[in-house]
Amino acid sequence: MSQKVAGLKKDFQERDVQRLRNLIQGKYGEKTRSSVGFTNKQEFYNEGDIWESDGRTWTIKEGIKQNITKLDKAKKAHVVPLLCPKCKKIMKNRNDKPFYNIHKMCFDCVVDFESNLKQQGKWEDYQINIKNGEIDKQIEDFKAYIKDRLEESNDGFVSENGEVEKWVGKVNKDKVEEYTQQAITYLESLKQ
Repeated sequence: MSQKVAGLKKDFQERDVQRLRNLIQGKYGEKTRSSVGFTNKQEFYNEGDIWESDGRTWTIKEGIKQNITKLDKAKKAHVVPLLCPKCKKIMKNRNDKPFYNIHKMCFDCVVDFESNLKQQGKWEDYQINIKNGEIDKQIEDFKAYIKDRLEESNDGFVSENGEVEKWVGKVNKDKVEEYTQQAITYLESLKQ
């Protein structure tokens, strides 16, 4: 049902007239038409629930819906608490963060721990264990790097000109294994 208003060339629909009536009466949010449709079923989750939606994994932590990502463990490892877990003092020293990342305690606690080791005569063993642990970590990283490189495909490469070059030949895995063992032997020889 349209209405013609004198002087205007436009036909007003009933909903336009109703909208103006609502505005004049101060009913700013009132609907002027009804529509039919459907809504998705709402699901409610509790604290700690884990679910998948829209290709993402979600959970509720402390009442807040949060996305679970692959980097959550890395984020958690990088976060430094406000208080030292050992002495319960505020970690505000500039050295607290790097020492917490290594020793999981504040700088002052590490200094106290190491001075106690020196008094007990265990300092040299402690230093040797730290150095050997670093070498073991380097060996693990090196093995993982070599494994990843061997699993890569070397069938073709894109040149600087943008042309795809097909290469013939494979990596000699026996030689790689030999050189890897030599490198690991060298790293092992650095241990005390």
